[in-house]
Amino acid sequence: MASIDLDKIVAAAKDAGEEILNVYARDFDVEFKVDDSPLTAADQAANAVIMDALRTHYPGIPVISEENREVPYSERSGWEEFWLVDPLDGTKEFVKKNGEFTVNIALVKHGAPVAGVVYRPVDRTLYCAESGSGAFKSSGHASPEKIYNDCHYLSREEVTVVASRSHRTQETDDFIEDLRGKGKSVDCIATGSSLKLCLVAEGAANVYPRFGPTMEWDTGAAQSIVLESGRQVLEYPAGEPLTYNKPSLKNPWFVVE
Repeated sequence: MASIDLDKIVAAAKDAGEEILNVYARDFDVEFKVDDSPLTAADQAANAVIMDALRTHYPGIPVISEENREVPYSERSGWEEFWLVDPLDGTKEFVKKNGEFTVNIALVKHGAPVAGVVYRPVDRTLYCAESGSGAFKSSGHASPEKIYNDCHYLSREEVTVVASRSHRTQETDDFIEDLRGKGKSVDCIATGSSLKLCLVAEGAANVYPRFGPTMEWDTGAAQSIVLESGRQVLEYPAGEPLTYNKPSLKNPWFVVE
């Protein structure tokens, strides 16, 4: 694996965040892709900043980004490592102007995320992690603090479930009711974007069941933070770790626990 400087990736995420806030502060148009997902000038501006940084600092590492052309599996199947980017995760939340959107940049090696940066521009909250070095969180200009969560949700009597604000499903409701059926006291919170995974990583939530569609770029960066915090992201119901660079970039259902 190429040696990386995580500070350079953090800087790229923060620069992308400034581009996003520039658009966020004014009126903007919303277009829609083929799959009906929204697209704004902020997505495109943030992607341009990140791509420029990655090409400058790591020209030998290929990139998969939500806003780039789709790379055929025949081409990417031989990649040992690559950058996985969602320049604006939570565009629906961005359009709603509720602040629950992030910049996501991950480094993936042999199907697993080994480094990641998740940045929330509105309050300058940063999560970052690198394999073997731990996971960290900072807000504003505060120094990063290590986050660690060694408590599995099933070992708790009181469980906080985090769910998608815009994509909640009946299966998620069934998961919550099953916990209550086991005698758990369950509290539910909702938020957008990759923040849901980060909340489990830092212990603000205990479990995140995702029984709906996501793409690899939605989860890669935050999964690296979850893993370094001591938690895991498992395919549901298979129970295997969520992997990357699959023939289809769509994720199966999963649980962050």
